[in-house]
Parts: sequence; C-alpha cells; structure tokens
Amino acid sequence: MDRVKSSMQQVPNPIPKALIRRTGGANSFELEKENFERGQAVSINKAINTQEVAVKEKHARTCILGTHHEKGAHTFWAAVNRLPLSSNAVLCWKFCHVFHKLLRDGHPNVIKDSMRNKADLSDMSRMWGHLSEGYGKLCSIYLKLLITKMEFHVKNPRFPGNLQMSNRQLDEAGENDVNNFFQLTVEMLDYLECELNLFLGVFSSLDMSRSVSVTAAGQCRLAPLIQVILDSSHLYDYTVKLLFKLHSCLPADTLQGHRDRFQEQFKKLKSLFYRSSNLQYFKRLIQIPQLPENPPNFLRASALSEHISPVVVIPAESSSPETEHMVDLVTEDLVDTDIPAQPAAVVEPRFDDLFGTSAATDPFNFNSQNGMHKDDKDRLIEQLTREIQALREELESFRLESGRLRQALRGRVDELEAELAEQSHLRMQALGEGEFLRAELDDLRRVKEDTEKEQRSLTEIERKAVANEQRYVKLKEKYTELVQSHADLLRKNAEVTRQMTVARAVEDEMDSVRREMQEKVKAAKEAAERRRTSNEQEQVEQLQELQRELISSRAALDTLKSTMASSQQSSEELSSQLSTVESEKVELVESLSKKEEELAGLGEELERVQSSLASERESGVKTAEALQNQLNEKESREQALESQLVAARWSALQGTVEEAERIVQDSLAQLDDPAHISCTSSADYLASRCQASLDCMDRLHSARDGYLADNTGVSELVRAVTHLAHLVGDTIVQGSATSHMVPVEQADALSDSVKACGAEALSLLGQMKEQESLATADGAMLRAALDGILATAEKLRPRGLELQQGELGDLVEQEMAATSAAVESAAARIEDMLNKSRAVDTGVKMEVNERILASCTDLMQAIKVLVLSSKDLQRDIVESGRGAASMKDFYVKNSRWTEGLISASKAVGWGATVMVDAADLVVQGKGKYEELMVCSHEIAASTAQLVAASKVKADKDNANLGRLKLASKGVTQATAGVVASTKSGKSQIEEKDTMDFSSMTLTQIKRQEMDSQVSVLELETKLQKERERLGELRKKHYELAGVAEGWGEEDEGTG
Repeated sequence: MDRVKSSMQQVPNPIPKALIRRTGGANSFELEKENFERGQAVSINKAINTQEVAVKEKHARTCILGTHHEKGAHTFWAAVNRLPLSSNAVLCWKFCHVFHKLLRDGHPNVIKDSMRNKADLSDMSRMWGHLSEGYGKLCSIYLKLLITKMEFHVKNPRFPGNLQMSNRQLDEAGENDVNNFFQLTVEMLDYLECELNLFLGVFSSLDMSRSVSVTAAGQCRLAPLIQVILDSSHLYDYTVKLLFKLHSCLPADTLQGHRDRFQEQFKKLKSLFYRSSNLQYFKRLIQIPQLPENPPNFLRASALSEHISPVVVIPAESSSPETEHMVDLVTEDLVDTDIPAQPAAVVEPRFDDLFGTSAATDPFNFNSQNGMHKDDKDRLIEQLTREIQALREELESFRLESGRLRQALRGRVDELEAELAEQSHLRMQALGEGEFLRAELDDLRRVKEDTEKEQRSLTEIERKAVANEQRYVKLKEKYTELVQSHADLLRKNAEVTRQMTVARAVEDEMDSVRREMQEKVKAAKEAAERRRTSNEQEQVEQLQELQRELISSRAALDTLKSTMASSQQSSEELSSQLSTVESEKVELVESLSKKEEELAGLGEELERVQSSLASERESGVKTAEALQNQLNEKESREQALESQLVAARWSALQGTVEEAERIVQDSLAQLDDPAHISCTSSADYLASRCQASLDCMDRLHSARDGYLADNTGVSELVRAVTHLAHLVGDTIVQGSATSHMVPVEQADALSDSVKACGAEALSLLGQMKEQESLATADGAMLRAALDGILATAEKLRPRGLELQQGELGDLVEQEMAATSAAVESAAARIEDMLNKSRAVDTGVKMEVNERILASCTDLMQAIKVLVLSSKDLQRDIVESGRGAASMKDFYVKNSRWTEGLISASKAVGWGATVMVDAADLVVQGKGKYEELMVCSHEIAASTAQLVAASKVKADKDNANLGRLKLASKGVTQATAGVVASTKSGKSQIEEKDTMDFSSMTLTQIKRQEMDSQVSVLELETKLQKERERLGELRKKHYELAGVAEGWGEEDEGTG
C-alpha cells in the first residue's frame, strides 16, 4: 500500500500557464489590453489570409469593433505590418477589402491613423501595377482607390467614412461658396472614377460566361464590390445635386467639361449596376438600385425634382452562425483559470472512500490474516494501480475536455456579445436611417400631395377653360345662327312689307277706281235723274200746257167750232208732237235701263275687287302676324342668349380673377419657402417689373371701364387681370429675391413692401370678383404699394457705372461703331496673313494655315453679320420704345440695358482683336493652337452676350430678331469650324512619337517608368496648383464683378 501511495503522489497535476501569469503581478488593465490585442490579432489573421475565399463577415466585424474599442487603428496596423502583403497578391487583396470596411464603418480616427502608411500603400500600388493580370493588377487599382478615399476624407472632414449625409450637411460642406462646390464636384468625380476603375477591373478579370459568382475564387473577387456599390451610390447622388447647384450659379459653357465627364461615368455606372444585379452572389447580400434610363438634364433646373436618390439595401443576415473546429478556438494560453487544481491529498481520500483504507492501518484486513501470499498481493496492487491510473487519466481527459468546451463556449459567448453589440449599433444606425428616410418619405408625401393638388387644380382649371371654350363656341354658333335667322327674318319682313305696300297701293288704286266708278255711277244717276226730272217737268209742263190749251180749246170749242178744221189740224200736230215725246220717252227709258245694266256690271266688278282686296288684306294681316310672332320669338331667344352670354362672360371673369388670386397667393407662399432663400435678383429687374405692373394697372382700369360701359369687352379685361396677376406675382418674387442681396434693414423694408403689395393685390381682386363692387374697385392702394417698391428699387440700383446723360447715348453708338471697325480690321488682317502665308509657306503648313485662316475669316464675316443685325434690332427697339423722346433719352432711361450693350460690344471687339493676334502667332509658328481655340470660345461667348443684351427688350415677332438669331447660329457654327480646323491642323503639324521599347532592357524600362511616374506626379502637382489658381482667379473675378455692379457702394451707403 505504501507503493500505491507513492505512485499516487507521483501523478503530475500541471498548473495552467494563464494562472501562473495572473499570479505574476500583472494588473487587470494590462491583462485586458493583452487579451484585446491577442483577439484582434487572431481575427485579423483569420480575415486576411492566403486562401482564395471571401473574407468572413464576423472576422471583419471584430476588426471594426476593435477600432471603436481603442478609438483608432493602431492595433490593426501593428498586425498588418507583420503580414507579407508585397509577396502574396491574394493576401494583399483581402487586406484591401478589410481596410475598405474599416474606412467605411470603423472609428473616424482610422483615416487619420492610416494616413501615416499612405507612402507604403502608394509604393505597394506601384509595385503591384507592374503585373498586367490576376490579383496584382486588381490590388494596384484597389490601393489607388483607398488612397483616393483617404485623401478625399482628409480634404473634406465633414464627410463620414460611409458617405452618408443629408442635404443640409451637403450644403454646409460647400460653405455656401461656389468655388468650394466646384472643387468638391471635381474631387467627387475623381473619387467615382477610381470606384468605376475597380468595378471594371474585377469584371474584366472574371470569365462572365460561367457562373463565377458561386465559386469561392469568384466570390473572393466580387466581395469588395459591395463596398464599392455603397460608395458609388452616394457619390452619384451627391454629384447630381452639386451639378444642379453649380448650374444655378455658373454659365452652362463653364460646366461643359463636368457634364461630359458625368455623362460618361453615368453610362459606366448604369451598366455596372445592371450587370451586378444579375449576379447570383449579390442577390442574397445586397439590393442594387437601378439608375434612370437617361442622365439628368442639368440645363433644366426643374429636372432636380425628378431626380431620385439611389438607395442600396443590405438585407439582414439570416444564416446560422458558422461553426469551426474546436481546436482553432482553444489554445494553451486560454485554459479556464477558474477551476482550481486539486492536490494529491484530495485525491487520496476519494480513493480510500472508493476502495477502503490501506492494509497497514486496517484492522479488518482478512487477506493478511488469512495468510495470502505476497505475489498475489503484488498482482492485486499492480492491477489496482493500473485501474487507478486509467481512471485518473480518464478524469484528467474529462477535465481538459470540459475546460476546452467551457473556453470554447466562453469564446462563443464573447463573439455573440460582440455580434450583439454590432447588431445594436447597426440597429441604432438603422433607426437613425429609418427616421431620416421616414422624414424624407413625409417630405416626399407632402410634395406628392402638393403636386397632386396642383395637378388637380390645374386639371380643373383646364377643364373649366375647355368647358368655357366649348360654351363660348356653342354660344358663338348660336349667335351666328341667330344673326343669320335675324337677317333672314329681316329680309322676309322687308319682302312682306314690300308686298303690303304693293297691296296697299293696289287697295288704294281699287279705292280710287271704286270712288271713280261710284262718282261715275252717281253722276250717271244724277244725269239720268236730272234728265228724267227735266223730261218729266217738260212733260208736266207740256201736259199742263196741253191741259190749259185743251181747256182753252174746249172753252174756245164752242166759240171756235168754225175753226174745227184748224183745231183738228192743231190736234193732229199735237198728237204728232205727243207721239214724238212718247218715242223720246221710250228712248230715255231704254237708255236708263242700259245705264242701270252698266251700273250693275260695275257694282259686280266692284264687289269682286272688294272681295279679292279683302282676301289679300286678310292674307297680309296673317303674314304680318306670323312675321311679328317670329320676330317676337327671335327677340326673346336673343334676350335669353344675351343673358347667358352675359353670365358666361361674368363667370369667365370670375374664373380669371380667382386664378389671378391663386397666382398672387402662390407668389406670397414662395416667400416662406426655404428653397427661395438662395434665389437672388437685381434692383434693375425689380424696377422693370414694378414699372410694367404700373403700366398694366392703367390698362386694367381702362379695360374695366370699357367692360362696365359695354360688357362685350370682357376679353380685354380678362387679359388685363391675368397679365397684372403675373406681373404682380413676379414683382413679389423678384422683390423677395432682391432683398437677399441688400442689407438687413433694407431687406426687411423691401419684404414688408412686397407682402403689402400682395395683400393689396388680393384685396383689389377680391373686389373685382363681386359684381356689385366691380365698378367701385379702387387700385390706388396697390398702385401706392408698387410705387413704394419702385422707389426702393431705384434707391438700390447700383450707381458705380452711371454716366452723364449726354455721354451714355453717344457711347452706345461709339462702341457699336468701334466693334464694327474692329471686326473689319480683323477680317482685313486675316486676309493679309492668308496672302503672306501663301507666299511663304508650302506643303502641309500652307494647307493648315489656309484652313485655319479661312475658318477665322468665316467667323469674322459671321460676327459682322451679327453686329449689323444687332444694330438693326437696337434701332427697332429704340424706335418702338422711345415714343416722343429722343434716342439718347431712351438710352438714359434704360441705362442698365445700355451698359449691357456697351459691355457686350467691347467684349466682341476685344475678342476679335485677340483672336487675330493668336491666329497671327499660330501662322508664324510662335503661338499655341490651344490659345486660338480658347479665343474662339471667348468670342462666341461675347457674341452670345451681345445677342442676349440686344434681344432682352425686343418683341418676339420682330423680323430683325429672327435675323439676329440666325446670325448667332452662324457665329456658333463658325466658332465650331475654327476649333475643328485648329484641332485638325494641330494633329497634322505636331509629330507623334512612336513608342518602341523593343531595344530596351528591363533596367532601362524600369528607369523610364520611374521617370514617367515623376513626370505624372509633377503634372498632377502643377494641375492641382493651376486649379487652385483658377479658383482664386474666379473669386477675384466675382469680387471685381461685384464692384462693377455697385455692391460695395450699396454696402457703404447702408452702413
């Protein structure tokens, strides 16, 4: 049993090294730092290795969390500097991927700490650049991208590593300076160019005909493109916004290079996004946005509202945690130190508990009492010792295994805690981004609602306008029909009147005939009566006479019997006389019967005429009644249509007034729009708008008086109301924009004035909406408000360049004459140079000189035509606008326009002279072709300025304006011809060096390569200095332009 005890005491019980170190006296801080550095080194070595597989996300996250833990990248670079990056391209590629993640998502101090290694990264990029394929070329491109990213963030510290910024932060990054925005746009284009180069390099190195995105090697190359897609989407969005901002501040010609470069990058980025979205590898890791079909049109400011910022969505990870072999997680130094080592004295009692006490101390040892042999005891002891040793080894293995498992679980817990911290950080970022996106979504919804409201109101207005137009067309057609029917009725009325007149004439004639007949009949009756009466009287008298004679005869019969024969004879005579009288009586009776028959015939004829006349009279009365009824119906319809037309006119006037109110209200609403703060205007333009509004007020009053006198003149009143609303709205907006350029006190006064003007305009329009108050609507308050704004604008007009009244009018003619003379002189000089070149030069040089001078001659002829057209147009403008005043008075009245003409004319003359000098030097072989091209562009810009200054006051229908536009197009084409001929001549004259490296050795090629790199660096440095110098020149140009416009005097006057 003693041997068993000695063997049990000799079993080794090693103490863990970690516990030994902990008891060595190191404090907890140093231990924590040591564990952190060890953990970071393990994660970095696992992330950056030589295996051609994609970097595992958990190792990269551990490195990112490490930079936030130590607030820098010292540990990362300490571990990376021990890696052989220059000897293994895959190792360098995976380093670039991890470093790119650290620059994006790591602590902000990572960029500062990494700038110390910029020179090493540049040398490494040049070294890998010697390889033309494989990972070497990709490493060179990637390292250049990382260097560009670090330099960009050092120059622009406002941009975070992940490039996530709001629009307000982007505006603050430029510090409200157009030069800063210009330089920032150039840097972003350079940055995006490096991103696209890496994109193209990776795609060109893969065989896209196979499913490379599902292989480990393909995923190793494609994995870094996720960071490139994230950066490129932000750079594209910011570049679009900055270019729109630059186009609102600078001329379009100045930004032509920016637009060309952006359009080229847009095509590449759109193609690369489309190709990436079709790869299976990216579909489960990232949602790639699609760019629009066409690039944004920066020449149209409203296109900014159509721009949609591309949003890259990274879905949440759903895969299960990756498992690794337990041997990788357990090291000798990471043994669990919380389990204390058990001494041998503790093990021995457990043995005695299991197998009993030793034989020497056990009084009940029956084996010894029974006299068992020593050999049997030894065998038993050895067997038991072997069993104990096996059990102890098994127990030790169990303890080690449990320690390994506990340490592995603890490491897994730490890893899960790190992932939980990262997920919490990402959740906070997602919450912030969600809030930002929610705010942007609310803004977009409000904008959409406003747009829908405006669209609905516009649709309603268009519908009302179409309905009014249709109603007006129908009323016009009905009115035309009524006019036609009225004319027909008038013609019918005239015909009926004529017929009635003829009928009346016939009736009068019949009356006269009837009267004549009656008079004839009466005369005949009277004649017959008189004749009968006279005959009867004669007969009575004769009878009485005969009776008397008979009586006398009878009386004398007795006495004259003797005279019987004589008496009988007298009686026979009397009988003969009586028979004669009887015959005459019969004749008279027969004639009377004839006259009565004639009278009866005349009476019948009279009755027939009277009946026909009565029937004609009845038909005429009926026709007159029908015509009168038709006339009454026509008059009633005309009255109804007239009332409808009056109502339609009034509704059209009311609709126009309501639309005018909306225009003024929209202008007032723009004053409170934050986007309007950046808008500026000049006092001259504001004064012109005020004067136009005052003139329109007179037109409005005259149109209103005309409408009140005759409501058919509503069209003139509608045009006057619409024109006044637009002019007043423009005055309000331009007044607010002008207030942004003046001192605070004057700006507040001007803002109050324009708001008061808007209120008075709304009051006047409100009075004009009511029919009762239309006649009493008074625009005196609005006129007073416009006069106040006009007076303020006159005070704010710059006074630095004003001339004497007598000089200004003469100076325009002098400058235009000087410009014409300069152009003529330039054309003559070019002709002279062409003749000299033909006499001296030969061959290609003569051909090039002839072509360049011919294009210059064409340009001069086009400028000459432009100047003459500008003179004609100015003459028309002066004649149409001066009225009874003189030409000089008109130029003085429009002094700002006149000064613009003078400045443009000087620029054209100066440009022509400079271009001729440049062409002379080029022909002599002493000048530069680039200088001639720059002069051509400058002279085109000067002529464009002259065209703009000439047509600003011209009528759009003026014939001279059309000729001026054609002349301007001719100048543009001639300028393009000069540039084209210059480039062609330059390509013919300059010699092209052939690059033949066949006879050079490797050392010589290396030397030449170093010299080329030195030249490139020198040129880049010179380019950077020239850009800075250009920026300073532009600043100085803006300052001088401000002094020329009188800004300085205004500031002194307000101070």
